[in-house]
Amino acid sequence: MDQEKLKIAIDYLAHEFMAAGGVSELVIVRRGYVVAKGIDSDRKHNVWSVGKTFTSTVLGLLIEDRKCTLETFCSEHEPLLKDSYPGVKLVHFATMMSGYDAVGFSAKHAHDNGRGDWGPDPYRPDTPLFAPGTKYCYHDEAMFMLGRVLTRIAAERMHSILKRRITDQIGMGDWGWPTKGQVGGMDLDQGCGGVVVSAEQLARWGHLFLNHGNWMGRQLASRAWVDQATRNQVPTALGVILDKSRQIDGRGCYGYNWWVNGVRADGSRKYPDAPGSMYWASGYNNNVCFVIPDWSMVIVRTGMSGSPNNVEEIWNTFFKRLGASQTE
Repeated sequence: MDQEKLKIAIDYLAHEFMAAGGVSELVIVRRGYVVAKGIDSDRKHNVWSVGKTFTSTVLGLLIEDRKCTLETFCSEHEPLLKDSYPGVKLVHFATMMSGYDAVGFSAKHAHDNGRGDWGPDPYRPDTPLFAPGTKYCYHDEAMFMLGRVLTRIAAERMHSILKRRITDQIGMGDWGWPTKGQVGGMDLDQGCGGVVVSAEQLARWGHLFLNHGNWMGRQLASRAWVDQATRNQVPTALGVILDKSRQIDGRGCYGYNWWVNGVRADGSRKYPDAPGSMYWASGYNNNVCFVIPDWSMVIVRTGMSGSPNNVEEIWNTFFKRLGASQTE
């Protein structure tokens, strides 16, 4: 990479993120080499919805173990879903097309009043928002329930599954996952996110996916699963329910809890100056892990201090400058 042009790209990002914590927790990896690293890249904290990719990876491992499939009906494993959600499959949860809602301060309240919080008991089902597979609705309570179902199927905490089979193997070390509730005597990890990691740890996670689940010759996650999870799985022709405050629309650009730089319902890409092959994990406060196969690159930025209003434009300009920094 051209070091001067790389510095120009990073300096631009640092300036634009100045009021939102900067880029002290930035890590850029190309072809397995760290080419840029912020001074606080080892700082651990909550990365919010980035953790959804951890939940979906557990799903991929259970499919690999033949304990379930994407077409498995969740009510076969979770009695709470038998009455109101008999037709919901694992694939519906992984793509935010389940229509799941919980009693209390839940999806209906969030989408009517413009607040995206989840209620005190996300495991207590309410009336479905829509028939499974007919609309897209990005909502945390659905991911809580997915985590509960996966824990039942595995008969093991999601955190321990990932630690044993993946994160210890790729050198991530200790990381946290807060729990909410129990099932079968097991603590339930928050399927919606909440994972506590550093940018350096998250870069290893992204690098595993960049290499299709392979780490130094060991296939830790199925290549087929990684390839499926990181490409669009949500048709643009679907209906959508939008939270008034967040306006999160995954049609054309959402895989199995990974975001994809695909063609959206309006015909555009979120980041037109980044490769169409790019995908990423995304969390509140602009905690992100971008994986760019065409550039053999992983970019992680974590933080705790919010996000600029024009963040989409900022990242796109950064990608344009970053692309110009690459040499043959």
